[in-house]
Parts: sequence; structure tokens; C-alpha cells
Amino acid sequence: MSVIYRGIAEVPAGFGPSVAAIGNFDGVHRGHQKILSAMVTEARGRGMRAVAITFDPHPDKFLRPAEAPGLLTPMEHRLSLLAATGLDAIVVLRFDEALARLTAREFVQTVLVDALGVRGLHEGGNFRCGHKAEAGVRELAELGAEFGFGLTVHEAVHVRGLEVSSSATRAAVAIGDVKRARWMLGRPFAVRSTQKRDRGVGARLLVPTVNLAEYGGVLPGFGIYVTRLTIRERCFEAVTSVGNRPTFTDAGFSVETHILNFEPVEMDETTPLEHEFLMRLRDEEKYSTVELLKAQILNDVDRAKRYFRLVAR
Repeated sequence: MSVIYRGIAEVPAGFGPSVAAIGNFDGVHRGHQKILSAMVTEARGRGMRAVAITFDPHPDKFLRPAEAPGLLTPMEHRLSLLAATGLDAIVVLRFDEALARLTAREFVQTVLVDALGVRGLHEGGNFRCGHKAEAGVRELAELGAEFGFGLTVHEAVHVRGLEVSSSATRAAVAIGDVKRARWMLGRPFAVRSTQKRDRGVGARLLVPTVNLAEYGGVLPGFGIYVTRLTIRERCFEAVTSVGNRPTFTDAGFSVETHILNFEPVEMDETTPLEHEFLMRLRDEEKYSTVELLKAQILNDVDRAKRYFRLVAR
């Protein structure tokens, strides 16, 4: 199980030697997985700790808040995905003015060398660090030679002709292309949240509909999706609508999930939910009557059931 340190001050003395990777790791996509797997393999082979170093908030959120992207995996989700890669430890550094002003040399000495005893480092070819992103992998390799650690630089991963990156995955999710996002992530795109609190949530879910609470991360583009909904380790097949429900006047935005293989389940407004987006069925549409909308919903349900039947074969 990975130990999580919220800042260098929490790292115990004598932590190293270690092999590390530094990054935002948003999505923990196939490119991240390749780097982390190689890092863990090196650490195991050398009898050292495997550690990932990440940042909270995302540096763009601090440096360019108006331009900062929504995240594929908010911090707690990201930590669970990182831990699943076999790491010994994850260090979460608060990205603030003090950290932003550290030169690459200062960062290497205080974080990598003094605190973590790094002997090996794994990064992607576009990695940069230090004040105003002053140092790339060439400069980092030079610092490694000086401070006694090796640097392994990994080429970008390509899947089906697409270069895998967090920004490319976010773009795919934003337009509702959950299939392409799945290729890049190596798993379905998922949202972890809770049930919306203003809909009379009780201690037991008695109807097959769940509305997602307000969510700060990336959501798929408006449309109708085949999904899986996990509640208390119980996995339900579902259809999810993301959008403004244009058939109804002033209905407002919602992420509403209709469970297909429903059964009552214990839950309240704090119960963790995970929505996995498996396939986009169609765009969100406005219907002239509620009857036409109901007919379309039945068609969506039939298509989703066919999807799950085929997957089960």
C-alpha cells in the first residue's frame, strides 16, 4: 500500500534511497503508466523505494487560473490510481508561490536529494521544472550527474495513431468521445462524486435514478451515454444524460443516471459514487412532446442493454 506524504515535512528522515517520477499525472493515462511501471521496476531491481511526486493544486491553477483546465482526476481519485501502480509512496507538494520560485537546482537538492534520496528519475521528454520552467530533461540530466542520480527519458505513448497526453484526453472527454478517452487512459473515463443533495436523498435509494452532485472536474460533452454506476461496491448497468434537459423549460444542467438492473441500495448524500462512461449513444436533443422524449429514452435503454449483452459474451 502506498504511503501518502502531504509535503516534504512529512517525509521521514532517511527515507531514501529511492527511484522517482515527477508530474501532475492528471488521468494517470497510458503514458504515465509506462513511466511509473519503469520506475517501479527499477526501484524493485535496486532494492529502493518507488515514489511519485505530484502537485496540488495543478500548477496551471496557481499560475494561470483563468486558463487552467478542469481535471480528469481530482486529487483523491488521482492518488488512488497512482497507488494502484505499485508505488511505495506518493509525495503531494503544495504548489504555491514558494514552490513556484524554486530554481531547478533548488528543487532537485531540497526535494529529490535531501528529502527523498533519489538515485534514479523517470520523466517524459517534454518534462520541465524550476522557476518559469527553466530546466528541461537535458538540464535535469546534468543536475543528475552532479547530484548522483540517473535520468531515464521516455518517449510519448501512441495508441491507434494518437499521442497520449492529459490535454488530448481532456479534449476527447469534453466532446463526448469517451471511446478515444478510453484508448488513452487504458480504462473507461470515470467520475467520482456523490449524489445531488437537493433531491430528497434518504438513507436508501428506492428509485432507479441518481443525480450527480456538483463536480469540479472534467465531464463528458452534452449527450446520452452507456455507463456503469458503482455504489458501495455494487456495480449497476446504466444510461446517463449529461446536459441541460432542453425538452423542459429552465430545467438546468444535470448529470442524471437511470439504472437498468436496479435494486434498492443503502446510501445517503455522502456515499461515494463512481460513474464510468462506456459509450456515447447520441447528442442531447429537444423534443416537442414528453411522449417523444419517453420513446427516445426507451430506445436508448434498449441500445444500452444490447451493449451490455454483447460485452458479457
